[in-house]
Amino acid sequence: MNGKKSRKKERLVYVILFLCIGLMCSSQTQIRGTIIQNDNSPILGANILLKDSTNSYVLNYSLSSENGTYELFTDNTGLFKLSFSSLGFKTQTFSFEIKKNQKEFIFDVLLEESLTNLDEVIIVSESPISKKNDTINFKTKFFTNGTEQTVEELLKKIPGLSINSEGTIKVGNQEIEKLMIDGDDLFEKGYKILSKNMPAYPIEEVEILQRYSNNRLLKDIEESNKVALNLKLDEKFKRIWFGNAEMGIGNDNFYQIKGNLMNFGKKDKYYFLTNLNSIGYDATGDIQQLIESFRFNEPGTIGDNQKVTDLIDLSFENLNFKRSRTNFNNAELVSLNAIFNPTEKLKIKTLGFFNWDENDFFRNSIDIVNVNNTSFTNTEIYKVRNKNRVAFGKLDLTYNISKIKMIEATTKFNSGDYNDGSSLLFNGNSTIENLQHQNTLFDQKINYTNKFKDTKVFLLTGRFIHEKTPQNYRVNQFYFQDLFEDSETINNVKQKSSNQMQFFGFNAHLLDRKTNGNLLELQIGNEYRKDQLRTKFSLLEDKYNLNNPKGFQNEARYIVSDLYLKSKYRYKLGDFSLTGKVDLHQLFNRLEELDNKTKQNPFFVNPGIGLDWKIDDKNKIITSYSYNTTNAKILDVYNKFVLIGFRSFSAGTGDLNQLDASSALLNYQLGNWSDRFFANTFLLYSKNHDFFSTNTIIDQNFTLTNKTIIRDREFITFNSKLDYYFKFMSSNLKVDLGFIKSEFKNSVNNLDLRTVISHNYNYGLELRSSFRGMFNYHLGTKWTSNEIKTTSTTSFTDNISFLDLSFVFNDKFNAQLQFERYSFGNLENDDNTYYFLDFDSTYQLKKNKLSVGITGKNLFNTKIFRNVSISDIGSSTREYKLLPRFVLLRLEYQF
Repeated sequence: MNGKKSRKKERLVYVILFLCIGLMCSSQTQIRGTIIQNDNSPILGANILLKDSTNSYVLNYSLSSENGTYELFTDNTGLFKLSFSSLGFKTQTFSFEIKKNQKEFIFDVLLEESLTNLDEVIIVSESPISKKNDTINFKTKFFTNGTEQTVEELLKKIPGLSINSEGTIKVGNQEIEKLMIDGDDLFEKGYKILSKNMPAYPIEEVEILQRYSNNRLLKDIEESNKVALNLKLDEKFKRIWFGNAEMGIGNDNFYQIKGNLMNFGKKDKYYFLTNLNSIGYDATGDIQQLIESFRFNEPGTIGDNQKVTDLIDLSFENLNFKRSRTNFNNAELVSLNAIFNPTEKLKIKTLGFFNWDENDFFRNSIDIVNVNNTSFTNTEIYKVRNKNRVAFGKLDLTYNISKIKMIEATTKFNSGDYNDGSSLLFNGNSTIENLQHQNTLFDQKINYTNKFKDTKVFLLTGRFIHEKTPQNYRVNQFYFQDLFEDSETINNVKQKSSNQMQFFGFNAHLLDRKTNGNLLELQIGNEYRKDQLRTKFSLLEDKYNLNNPKGFQNEARYIVSDLYLKSKYRYKLGDFSLTGKVDLHQLFNRLEELDNKTKQNPFFVNPGIGLDWKIDDKNKIITSYSYNTTNAKILDVYNKFVLIGFRSFSAGTGDLNQLDASSALLNYQLGNWSDRFFANTFLLYSKNHDFFSTNTIIDQNFTLTNKTIIRDREFITFNSKLDYYFKFMSSNLKVDLGFIKSEFKNSVNNLDLRTVISHNYNYGLELRSSFRGMFNYHLGTKWTSNEIKTTSTTSFTDNISFLDLSFVFNDKFNAQLQFERYSFGNLENDDNTYYFLDFDSTYQLKKNKLSVGITGKNLFNTKIFRNVSISDIGSSTREYKLLPRFVLLRLEYQF
């Protein structure tokens, strides 16, 4: 029966797909020609605008090439005006009519020079895209169609930008650094809170800032390849309070309430938002990107990679699947954000973030273990509920002492309270887990910048971080009878743990940009970190503690002081740039445990070399090689077992270690992300000369894992992305090819080391239209193949396909349809394909004031979702419960 329903859904998707392809391939009219001047030489960069007969709306546009040729397309019929303009020439405009089935118009144009007096007013046609230095500007009205509700949906329409299902924004293949409003930033790497919530209608322009510097005094001195986005508001939305409020109510108690209140002045800016929903929508994005922003290899940065890791985590795993479909939530979010400029020299940014959420997650699984001489099957029926309360505050102060001196101070505080519980049926045994844990973070950073010469900058940075994550974990079952003696009366276990960290660091950094473009960088600094790990594991009868077994209690203090000197020199020779670096580290390590104290003072050198070659404006090659020694973390070195799940223990090496690795990178770029054709390919090879592996004891009821150090592991990854814009069909094609090979070694049940080789292949394509008419589409498909080789080989291939349709019937009414198809290679043929259909429609009762809408999710009412994963010890078939079909009626008011 399920097979018949799946085939009906599949036929429906194919019918709609064929209809869309028919619409896509419907007759379009090509307008082309050549633009020359009086001496018959071609004109480069002339603007060609196709407008309606009233000269009010731009329907399409183009720029002339180096040989003066141009082309543009339209699927409209009727009367039109075609204008040709270029700086220093008189504008020419032609009126013409396009009739049905007319395929081509040719306009060859001679533009005459225009001699203008200095006091003459020159009216220049507005260009959809403009570029000045490192800034590319997009006028949003040329790329949107009125269906965009949030900033995220607007940015999806901007050429060169891509946003994945989790909300990560990329320019080409590179994630943005921040998302600003009129030049001011509130959320740094936590920009998803802004993009997922702020309405789109106030945005007039989107700026892409290339070679971006977070520190204004480093502009054109540091070697930056970062990109950032700046949203420029329509003038009528500046210096006034405005916003929107939306309420949606659906069947089965589904709801969504959200609102935005904003005021963006020249000196002060305010942005307040709230979002409450039970429809699975994650309004925060990755909250850790807000709490613990990470900047890699940037001047003035220290301590971004310092954090505490939880020992036990009951949150649901990440799926190759839309999280909103499995996220049974009840979320409440409030964020209060402001920027003040009390004086010309002082800027104050405040951020307050409060989030309450309840998440339910349902998973059934069958785990088949078949490794060496061990073979068994475990079944789980699993339900987990996470209750989270997070309060986060941030204060940024920027004081400009002068044009060349600046002090920045950032203070962060986070308080998280979590209560997680699970109901689990493990091989028929009812098991209940309860985990109560907290996270407290205080983070203070101060940075001083002095641009003492035009090409020389000195930075001095200091930082202090204190973070702790206490956990109380309890399981009402006892699965360790074979591990502990005299366990007849034991019927439950618990573990109390505390993992906390203190970090102090300072860094002095000098950047010296030479007149020939060469760059010298010198750094000296020290990073001090102290970790304290305490765990107490108890065996109980009911509420009474019977035993705290030896070998399962930890009292560890781990202190690392890293004194370093770093040097880097970038040498430019024409189109070549050669970069060499040498980092010197003197470590002072100390590990103190209940029965052991160890000291170590290793010294090591991390060298690296890189080569950039700009062959021409379209071809670039980047290659690098580095050798790195890294120091072990606290969760690598403790020597007693820790409970990390209801039937799993883990232990570190019990010793101080450094690990050596080398890596080589080759990157080739053809074209630029804003070109009609763009391709980017990279190849990375990494070899771990020694690495942390595991020796695992696997039993049907428990696992014991010890970390061990093994020599030689290899990792290879290849990825190629191609992007091509087809003018004749106003559509953009993206092709994504990838390959990953990893090789490592481990031991299972105390047997000899075995080699595990995994291969992952992915290949996919997307096609997105940019029609100016009522219809647009976005379709794509992606295959993923996985293979693992040990003593045997296991492999399978999955496929994900989607089709999004957008209809703008008029300036009041629009609708969108979203189809998804998932197919899994390791499931039975009749139950390996899943279909989803979502629907959204909006009707404006009063333009830019009041609108109503309807949203439908999972209209096929797919109730479960199954997939298969493979590992070096077996395979897992997992079944997830999905949010049922719901329809939401929405009402939005803008003010």
